[in-house]
This record gives sequence, structure tokens and C-alpha cells, in this order.
Amino acid sequence: MSPATRLRGLKPDWISDPKAWRTEILAGLVVGLALIPEAIAFSIIAGVDPAIGLFTSFTMAVVISVVGGRRAMISAATGAVALVIAPLNREHGFGHLVAAVILAGVFQIVLGAVGVAKLMRFIPRSVMVGFVNALSILVFMAQIPEVRDVPWAVYPLIIGGLALMVFFPKITTVIPAPLVSIVVLTVITLAAGIAVPTVGDKGELPSSLPVPGLPDVPFTLDTLTTIAPYAFAMALVGLMESLMTAKLVDDITDTHSSKTRESIGQGIANIVTGFFGGMGGCAVIGQTMINVKVSGACTRLSTFLAGAFLMVLCVVFGPLVSDIPMAALVAVMVMVSCATFDWHSIAPRTLKRMPAGENAVMVITVACVVATHNLAIGVVVGSITAMVVFAKRVAHLAEVTAVVAPDGNTVVYRVTGELFFASSNDLVGRFDYATDPDKVIIDLSSAHIWDASSVAALDAIETKYARRGKTVEITGLNTPSAALRDKLSGELAAGH
Repeated sequence: MSPATRLRGLKPDWISDPKAWRTEILAGLVVGLALIPEAIAFSIIAGVDPAIGLFTSFTMAVVISVVGGRRAMISAATGAVALVIAPLNREHGFGHLVAAVILAGVFQIVLGAVGVAKLMRFIPRSVMVGFVNALSILVFMAQIPEVRDVPWAVYPLIIGGLALMVFFPKITTVIPAPLVSIVVLTVITLAAGIAVPTVGDKGELPSSLPVPGLPDVPFTLDTLTTIAPYAFAMALVGLMESLMTAKLVDDITDTHSSKTRESIGQGIANIVTGFFGGMGGCAVIGQTMINVKVSGACTRLSTFLAGAFLMVLCVVFGPLVSDIPMAALVAVMVMVSCATFDWHSIAPRTLKRMPAGENAVMVITVACVVATHNLAIGVVVGSITAMVVFAKRVAHLAEVTAVVAPDGNTVVYRVTGELFFASSNDLVGRFDYATDPDKVIIDLSSAHIWDASSVAALDAIETKYARRGKTVEITGLNTPSAALRDKLSGELAAGH
């Protein structure tokens, strides 16, 4: 095989596909447009100049397109990160904010390297469904301020934009419907002279590219102790949102992504963003859904172009972009919200079939996210709730049956199921200490000991029988259970 042939074999299939190039380029343009108003809004939340949010979205998207682990996922300035770092900026100034962004990136690289991404496997499906539905609700709620106290013309423009995105794909899918909607509504408002809120009303767009530099803070231990808590919180929130979004894109596209690479990539992107004076960010679900689900993008090119187009649109075509009506972008985000929501999960038939605990976990996850506007809090509370529901369910699976030998001198208790803190607490009460014969055999061949609580329960059972002069023999332990019991038995008297 010649070197040229081998090189062709290493190229992704889309490189030689003109249709794929068109899809990626147009998707990047749509996402770039959609990033502008949100980046400005998140800048306001963080208490920084709108240009900072736009620079952040540019550097995050461009860097993550190269080092990230999930193709076609968009990273930019986000509301969750802005909420975390806003108090630091307010109390200590912008220099400390930038330093915290860089330190957060370092934390993310370390967390990624030690395998924090593997914790994703412990997030149950009901939490994931709640996460997706909560995201959809938040995206929709974020549009409500844009339709309050506005000229009446905004409402027909939004309805028209939604109609275009619903019906235009029936004509052709060559051009993404969101881009068509944005262009058509912009032309209508400019040609007819309709006075409605525009992107330019959100804030002044930057006129030049960002310049790298060091944060304006004293490099002292005092500075480190000041920024470290905010940086660590930002690292955790950013990783959780990014990894959850990556998992969602995996499910939508039926492809796998490297969560470890994504974690480290998020750290690198935040470090680069910090050195360019940005406010930090992570994956953004709304724009990612525009890119993947609405526009059909599937490669790193669309992510890179989203950031590149964002800067080009701001720096080169700033006056034109400023004239885009907010109604056009609201329509796009409402469409994204409806497309992202898992409507099947709330269908009466589905709710009736699903276990009540699963439905409760989904509802609690959604409620926590919507109430706090923090996806990380919702996922943590939902996961803890799911663990409690699971523990309660499994606790009842430990069964104890007793068989008395024909001679009446021995009783065999067969224990079946998983023994851990929830199930072992009831285990002690399942034996008849007073009337059992002098020899008691506890058969654990169909059980497994998971924790110290179970060992302590077995010790307590032996002690109760010993007080009555009866002997206990525990049999059938598998190797891990026997090793744990040998290690802990007799050492847990304080817990009896």
C-alpha cells in the first residue's frame, strides 16, 4: 500500500463529501449566530463586559473542537458557570475571576486524568431523562424575558419563524431551517422598518480579536486561597454539564465519545480562555442541540466554525448582526426546546408503566434544576434520590427461610439476596433466638456481603445466640464475602 493510499484511509469519510461540508459549515453559521445573544446575557450575569462573554464563546468553541472528546458538541460561555463566578467578580474584581478560570481549567485536567468521567456510569436513566427535560424547560424559560413588554410585532415574527422551521424542511434540507428563519425575519424587519428588539440592543459587539495576557492579580497564597473555592466549584459544574451533554449527544447520534478526553479538553479550553481574558465556560446544551439535532452536524468542523463564525460575525459583520431581530433567535431556541424535550417520558401510558420510584426521580431532578437554574444540583439530588429508591427496593430482596433438622437439634437458616446497610438492619430480627435448637447454621451460599453493616449484623446474631448458650456456624460464603468478614468480624463491637 502506497503512502498516499494509507493517508486517504486515515481521512474521515466526510472530508470527501461535499454534502457533509455544506451541513457542517451551515450548522456552524447557525450556531455562531445563536451564541451571540446568550454570550451577552451570560456576561451580564457574571457582571462583565459583553465582549468578554463573546470572546469566551469564541475561544471555548475553537479550542474544544481540537482537544474535546465529543465531536459536534458546542462549548461556550454558560449561565451555570457565570452564576458560580459572579460573586468572585463582584467581591474581588475581574482579575481574580480570570485567575479562577485558569485554575478551574487545571482542576478539570486533574479530575479528568484521575478518571472522574467514569462516575457517569452511576447516573441512572431516570436522572438523564430528568436532565434532558429540565434543560428543555430552562431553554424555554430563558426566552420568556424576550417576549415581555415588547412591541406586538414580536409575536407574529416568532410564530412565523417557528412555522418556517417546521415547514421549510419539507421543501428542502439543503439549508438548515433555523438559518432560513433568521435570514427571512431579518430581511422582513429591515425592509418593512419594523421596530423590534435586536441583537444590538443586548450590548455592543467587539470590533477586534482578543489578546492573550496574564491575569492582573498578585501571585500570592492569599490570592490562591481566595480563588480556589470558586475555581473548584466551576470545575465541577462545568464537567458535570459537559459530560451529561456529551452522553446526551452519544445517545442521539448512536456514537461513543471519550469522556476522559472531554474532561481534560474542557480544562485546556478554560485555561486558554483564561489567558485570553475570558469568563470560562463548558458545554452548552441549546446550541449543541441546534448543531446536532436540528442542523445535522456530526464533526469537529461545525464546532470550530461556530466559534470562528461568531468572531467573524461580531468583528466584520457587527452592524449587520446587530440588526437581527431577537424574535428570530427566540424562535430558534423555542424550536430547540421542543425538539429536546422527551415527550414520551411524560405520556400517560409511559408514566403508568414506569415504577413510581423512577417517575419520582425524574420529577425531582426536573424540579431541582428548574428551581435552582443549576443543572449540577439537579443531577446530584436526582442521583441521590435514585440511590435511596434503589436501596429501599433492594433491601426487601434479602430473604431468610428456616428449616429444622428431623432430629430437632439443628436449624438451618438460608439467607438469599444482597446484604448491605439497608437490608442487614432487618436481618437481626429474622431469627428465633429463644426457641431455636442449640445448633444454628446460617447458609449464605445464595447471599453476598457488601459492607461492614452486614458483618456487624452477623456478629450481633452470633452474640445473641451465644448469650443463650447456642452455637452458630456460618457457611457458604463466597470468596469476597469471606474475606470481608474475616477482616472485620469481631472488630465492630462498638456498632452493635
